[in-house]
Amino acid sequence: MPKVYARRRLSILAAFTGLIAMAGIFNGPTASAALPTPVSAATARTYLASLSVKTENRTGYNRDLFPTWITISGTCNTREYVIKRDGSNVVTNSACTATSGSWYSVYDGATWTAASDLDIDHLVPLAEAWDSGAGAWTTAQRQAFANDVTRPQLIAVTDNVNQQKSDQDPAEWMPPLSSYACTYVRAWVQVKYYYNLAVDSAEKAKLSSVLNGC
Repeated sequence: MPKVYARRRLSILAAFTGLIAMAGIFNGPTASAALPTPVSAATARTYLASLSVKTENRTGYNRDLFPTWITISGTCNTREYVIKRDGSNVVTNSACTATSGSWYSVYDGATWTAASDLDIDHLVPLAEAWDSGAGAWTTAQRQAFANDVTRPQLIAVTDNVNQQKSDQDPAEWMPPLSSYACTYVRAWVQVKYYYNLAVDSAEKAKLSSVLNGC
């Protein structure tokens, strides 16, 4: 059953909006994030077996080395593109900013009606990518990674949950909604495989454990 939150209740209108949102408890999620479908568990297991296992190294990391957000289509930058992709009945203005819509966060099962309640999660965090090999990339390669809407790398989720995740790998953090675990690790392995990024030993063990149950 999805959780529905209304955090901004500083006015009667906001409270009323919160009551409307609570109807989702009875009606189910109004939208589901449209993350590009990751590879199968069997393929992910094959990919994982081929990844290098190395100790992570964050020396020299700076988030600005991964430029975001870039123009994806028309007036839409990466964030706006994913917000529109991952929502239901999303209305945008001429600048591609979402003015209304509904979003279901697959990490925690929450439904939102304001785009400001969402973060665009880099499924494989930028710092994690740096630790795993992206430190040797060019700025153009890091920009492509940070704005990749083709692989299952970017997804709109509850902002607080994304902030709790921070730059942690699956050995340290998994989505609170356990039913999303298989999709999450399949996507994680696919992204790491595509970008030829390494895994550390604890990360590999967690990925293997989850994938074996998928």
